[in-house]
Amino acid sequence: MVGRRRRDECFSCMNTREEKKKYLLCFDDSGSRDPDRKMSLHGGRQDKMDWFALGGILVKDEDVEEVVEKHKNFCHKWRIDYPLHSTKIRGHQGKFAWLKKQENRDRFYPELENFLLSLPVICTACVMHRPGYVARYKEQYEDRLWFMCKTTFSILTERVSKYADSQGRQLEIIFEESGKKEDRDIVNYSKELKKNGNPFNKLTSKEYRPLSADDYRRIVIGEPRRKKKTNPLLQVADLLLFPLAKNGYDPDYLPYRMLRKHNKIIDCHVAAEELPAMAVKYSCFDGL
Repeated sequence: MVGRRRRDECFSCMNTREEKKKYLLCFDDSGSRDPDRKMSLHGGRQDKMDWFALGGILVKDEDVEEVVEKHKNFCHKWRIDYPLHSTKIRGHQGKFAWLKKQENRDRFYPELENFLLSLPVICTACVMHRPGYVARYKEQYEDRLWFMCKTTFSILTERVSKYADSQGRQLEIIFEESGKKEDRDIVNYSKELKKNGNPFNKLTSKEYRPLSADDYRRIVIGEPRRKKKTNPLLQVADLLLFPLAKNGYDPDYLPYRMLRKHNKIIDCHVAAEELPAMAVKYSCFDGL
């Protein structure tokens, strides 16, 4: 009995130690990770919308269940038993071909918007203009322009880490699987941040108050975990990343404006003086 009492007392002590709360960063990619040097150097797309982005949502650990439940209810109402996919929804492709009918779009799009705006999430991203990236770094990196993905991940992770830390929370990261090599790269980028800190020039990045390796080890829990497209949180991340990316080219894009109006973007949650270090990052857009 004495041994049992001691074990119970020890267990009680452990339960009284409140774990630090956390944010979950759920991110997807948008656009090609390949800078495609030849295409970019010759002007790229006519509409200039040529990006690579990593981003999605920040959700408090205690709000995950609500997001998942609302996703489940929305899909059940529309009899959707396949992933919500931004590109296919916008293009009326694949299993979303039923959106080719105007009457279906008129019903579905407003409800999709209401569903997304109701979620307790914060949208964030790092959006890289690929032709601008090539123009800026082609001489410095030559044939190593694939560092674009590493740069984008490092910027995104630093910004959300700073925000989570400012809220007294740690950060856990999940991302949508893309390919064995690409997924390994993401995990390795995270390991490098915890080992060496940011891979940027310390002088030129000084104004952004870069985090140290110790900071990353303190704030970021474990390694990024890859999940399948069926994950509800990553489906929401996919849907909300596109408006953030498109805003770099079209600030009047209505879905972005609605997110901003409803305070769903990280820019709405940080003080003005913190925007350069925590807001959605648009990089290499000079000269557009």
